[in-house]
Amino acid sequence: MTPPDDASTPTPTPTPQPQSGWRLFARNNLQPLAVAFAIALLLRIFVAEPRFIPSASMFPTLDLGDRLIVEKVSYHLHTPERGDIVVFSPPDSLQRQGFTANQAFIKRVVGVAGDTIAVFDGQLVVNRTPIAEAYIAEPPNYTWGPFIVPDGSVAVMGDNRNNSNDSHVWGFLPADRVIGRACFRFWPLDRWGGFGANAIFAGLDQTAEVSTSQARLDYRVVTL
Repeated sequence: MTPPDDASTPTPTPTPQPQSGWRLFARNNLQPLAVAFAIALLLRIFVAEPRFIPSASMFPTLDLGDRLIVEKVSYHLHTPERGDIVVFSPPDSLQRQGFTANQAFIKRVVGVAGDTIAVFDGQLVVNRTPIAEAYIAEPPNYTWGPFIVPDGSVAVMGDNRNNSNDSHVWGFLPADRVIGRACFRFWPLDRWGGFGANAIFAGLDQTAEVSTSQARLDYRVVTL
């Protein structure tokens, strides 16, 4: 019998062609790897990054070869605080010494904008209050200040006070040069953990601006 004119012959379903080995490898391995790399890069730029300690300026808190995690989020919410250990790019005063803009330094914040800060008789004094710094290598053997930390800046010092190129040498650090806060040491394993020195700076009131001579006299009275 002749089939009706409107009858159609079923079209065979094409058989899927197997993917080549290279395409299968790329889909299963390279694509996830690329996504993971992009996520890691974004985290490094905006959230946190590992850092290596190349000098002894923060000894004994940090030693040569220590590896840290530096977080970059908190300073989008607030400015650096006294006691924070910060990583920063060199200010202009350091670049004039020959350091390049892509180098990084690490120091401790010892004064914030508005603080009156000085070093007398081996003692750091902030807002006329001597700071008991158990974490430093030895008392500083220099005199510095008193100075008032300007707006938009912080005062930074290395815990190895007598072997540190810091604010007492080149001045105050613009806060916009801060890259992030050292929050955790992950190597060596026997010294892993966080850092805590902020409590000793708690409760320091910022004093009204005074003349250098009056501030110097006040500090002498406090530290003798």
